[in-house]
Amino acid sequence: MFDKVLIANRGEIALRVLRACREMGIKTVAVHSTTDTEAKYVRLADESVCIGPPPSVQSYLNIPAIISAAEVTDAQAIHPGYGFLSENADFAERVEKSGFVFIGPRAETIRLMGDKVNAKNTMKEAGVPCVPGSEGALPEDPKEITRIARAIGYPVIIKAAAGGGGRGMRVVHTEAALHNAVTMTRTEAGAAFGNPMVYMEKYLENPRHIEIQVLTDQFGNAVYLGERDCSMQRRHQKVIEEAPAPDINRRLIARIGERCAEACRRIKYLGAGTFEFLYENGEFYFIEMNTRVQVEHPVTELVTGIDIVQAQIRIAAGERLRFRQRDIELKGHAIECRINAEDPFKFTPSPGKISNWHAPGGPGVRVDSHAYTGYTVPPNYDSMIGKVIVYGDTREQAIRRMRIALSEMMVDGIKTNILLHQRLMLDERFVQGGTSIHYLEERIAEHQAARSK
Repeated sequence: MFDKVLIANRGEIALRVLRACREMGIKTVAVHSTTDTEAKYVRLADESVCIGPPPSVQSYLNIPAIISAAEVTDAQAIHPGYGFLSENADFAERVEKSGFVFIGPRAETIRLMGDKVNAKNTMKEAGVPCVPGSEGALPEDPKEITRIARAIGYPVIIKAAAGGGGRGMRVVHTEAALHNAVTMTRTEAGAAFGNPMVYMEKYLENPRHIEIQVLTDQFGNAVYLGERDCSMQRRHQKVIEEAPAPDINRRLIARIGERCAEACRRIKYLGAGTFEFLYENGEFYFIEMNTRVQVEHPVTELVTGIDIVQAQIRIAAGERLRFRQRDIELKGHAIECRINAEDPFKFTPSPGKISNWHAPGGPGVRVDSHAYTGYTVPPNYDSMIGKVIVYGDTREQAIRRMRIALSEMMVDGIKTNILLHQRLMLDERFVQGGTSIHYLEERIAEHQAARSK
């Protein structure tokens, strides 16, 4: 096992990884920008190294600075968290070539799954069902693009091959709008991801977003840890996640989970990963694989009792998985609400100083956050300041506990989306379960229309 791990991230995930390491008796190194000097995880780490000014490109995306920090502190491994460099194959490669262990998949696997076209083809070969679409990247010939779209059937969605995080995609409902959409998406993809390649898929009208969590060690042992429902989204960004997914046949979950595990064995995957699917009319359609720990990993931890971050570290250290598929049993229900520093209905960021912070408690309540009274939320990074996660014996109990937790939570000095979550926990369709990925945006549009009258 490692003696010391460097955490190449910030915010709540940095604190989450730090806590996992401390429980395992591993010393930690926190890297930080100048604006994060007083962050909780920086104070709690055994060592800390400032790696640059607030802009991410000069700090949390600064590969040489992170490698240097690992060198001067004698760290043995680097945990990338999520976001920033977590799915950057060049970073993973540099980490390994510099003599450190990257706590995540191999660089070649990240490259394979980071290219959505190659990932989709790989999943097809492994027997994982995919959304109907183009065979690879779209050609330059406009006539051929038109032919492909007609064969798939409108509406279609144009996606960046190297995209992610909800960016680099455009829905097309008519042939008249097709070529302009392809051109615009190519331009955006080239600017945002350095790769203008795009592909086309059938646009599903009312799907749910269901994902399968997997863990794989270097000995070929692969397990899936059930599923998560992440359908409550705004602009392709998840707002609420839960496990297990309401009203999906367990045999169907087992079948798709086994295919995901087999796909991991085929590509020699290593560590934690997530297969993301659209689910509609009883069918799963693969859309992408995230080669890192997910923001929403706590809901899976609560219903399985497995510490996913510690599993990542143990796998990277060369250990075998400590459990088999037959040992995995989902118990109860968990829900996570992402708490963002933003207007609850306009969604404009709200950085600034938190004058009062009170986290909820009680049975089945977990709060993952780096915030505290007096903490200043910087304007330079993602607006998420924490996550409220609850567990109950049933989904109904979990919803009741989340309502109570949100009513207890106090964040003064800045705006947050707590009010939005409170309303969603009372929403009849959410309580019923099984909403599509479009539901939240439809509700927001209705609310804004009512307010403008």
